[in-house]
Amino acid sequence: MAKSKSKSEKVVLAYSGGLDTSVILPWLKETYGYKVIAFAADLGQGEELTGIKQKALKSGAVKCIVKDLRKEFVEDYLWPLLKSGAVYERGYLLGTSIARPLIAKHQVEVAHAEGATAVAHGATGKGNDQVRFEVTYMALDPSLKIIAPWKDPKFTLTSREAAVDYAKKHKIPIKQTKKKIYSRDRNLWHVSHEGADLEDPANEPKDDVFAISRPVSKTPNKPDYVKIGFNKGVPVKLNGKKITGVKLIEQLNRLGGKHGIGQLDLVENRLVGMKSRGVYETPGGTILRAAHSRLETLTLDRETMHYKQQLALKYAELVYYGLWFSQLREALDAFVNVTQRNVTGEVKMKLFKGHCTPAGAKSPNSLYRTDLASFKMGAEYDPTDAAGFIRLFGLPTKVAAAVKKKMKSVKRKPKSCN
Repeated sequence: MAKSKSKSEKVVLAYSGGLDTSVILPWLKETYGYKVIAFAADLGQGEELTGIKQKALKSGAVKCIVKDLRKEFVEDYLWPLLKSGAVYERGYLLGTSIARPLIAKHQVEVAHAEGATAVAHGATGKGNDQVRFEVTYMALDPSLKIIAPWKDPKFTLTSREAAVDYAKKHKIPIKQTKKKIYSRDRNLWHVSHEGADLEDPANEPKDDVFAISRPVSKTPNKPDYVKIGFNKGVPVKLNGKKITGVKLIEQLNRLGGKHGIGQLDLVENRLVGMKSRGVYETPGGTILRAAHSRLETLTLDRETMHYKQQLALKYAELVYYGLWFSQLREALDAFVNVTQRNVTGEVKMKLFKGHCTPAGAKSPNSLYRTDLASFKMGAEYDPTDAAGFIRLFGLPTKVAAAVKKKMKSVKRKPKSCN
């Protein structure tokens, strides 16, 4: 919460150019006299970053720094996430959650380079992002002051409608109107949509909600196929050709979006205690997750796969809660990296009418043996071995059943009369 009124104090604001940060920037200057340095992270928002420097400076920033973090985002954040198999509450692929620690990390670096004493964000007091930003600030430099206007008593813009009015009054250019006021977050991995009519879970998302994918009703009547090559759990090839992570996700987003892949309507449990409703688009990420998962079915042994599935739930929680810079996350990554040593191969995916399904997979490290899996009996498998195995495996069950039967017999036995 901002308390200082020092006109010489510098603060680095995580600036997206969206509605919240567009009004927060001039508000910080107007209310507290801060010298605001706007920091914008390029995580693949595309045209959303056009003119962002000019907008920030016209809104009162003393400086605007834009960093292209796409490569770092993919290689140091998205690929570990993909390898972990983490999914929050059965569907959310953590597109916003995984981006916040990276933005906050570079915010702290900018603060150090610019001699700023504070960092600020535009996350509301009801959401998860406030936790993700602030926990990261504390993990990387606890000496920095944290400014969160939405939790400041002086901040009277308590709704998106009020923010629109403030922007108009101060002649700040924004794309949102009171009729089209969705809260969106976009990066390479996904686009999220919240607010407006989506706040009522009884409302079906309208077709115009979607930004990078077609409504399923408007997708082609013919499927597309794509081959994805992996090396130790990391996707490195598309249709047999080497490709960078950024370009791979961009191409899969276009192709997946064409077929309505990766659309999710979710009522989720926020960290701060309430339920919220969001609509997500993650076309490329959905394709990659499905392909990676299929390759693991070939290359991971049973016990490793089952244990990894359990850890994936915890990994998802850590990311969702903003605990990326934690010892536990690093420890889980160490485990995950061991599991990925043999996750090399190629998966063919079929994209059609909102679904992406494996259409074939192969790996030089495959544990799948046709001679063992076949219904045909051969010398490689002696079926009589199964008889002894089942007797031993079922022995505890057999003993328990015998005891249960004996107890029932004792209860039924009539008492003698003297």
